[in-house]
Amino acid sequence: MFEAQIPNEDVSNALDKLILKYESDTFPFQIFQIGAGYQFMTKPAYQTSIGIMLKQKSKKRLSTASLETISIIAYKQPVTKSQVEQIRGVNCDYAIQKLLEKSLVEIKGKSDAVGRPMLYGTTEKFMEYFGINSLKDLPLPKDLAAEVNEIGTKD
Repeated sequence: MFEAQIPNEDVSNALDKLILKYESDTFPFQIFQIGAGYQFMTKPAYQTSIGIMLKQKSKKRLSTASLETISIIAYKQPVTKSQVEQIRGVNCDYAIQKLLEKSLVEIKGKSDAVGRPMLYGTTEKFMEYFGINSLKDLPLPKDLAAEVNEIGTKD
């Protein structure tokens, strides 16, 4: 492997210029010396704003299990937890609990079935989250089928 021999003074001068450049108010980050090296880090003045943004963003993320669960609830509502579990093939307690906490799903009543299990459905917040105005705006299952290209055909 080829290694260039750069004088330490040149590296130090270049680093000093970069540090000075990023101290300017036009940049939200700057170069800090940490341990034996240097690192780009957010300036302290921006840390609160970034923390708030990251917190909001993490609230909006849904796991694959939650997405699968909310999809079933959206298309089959009102639906019981056992019906969702039958379709998914796994326990949905945690996913439904998280969807309830995020107010994307709500209890719509109780089923007439044995044990009177709770019925779940989507909320207005669900509509906002997915950018739809009505459940009629949900894509039809036939529209979700993956396109299959056969070998030898042009698509």
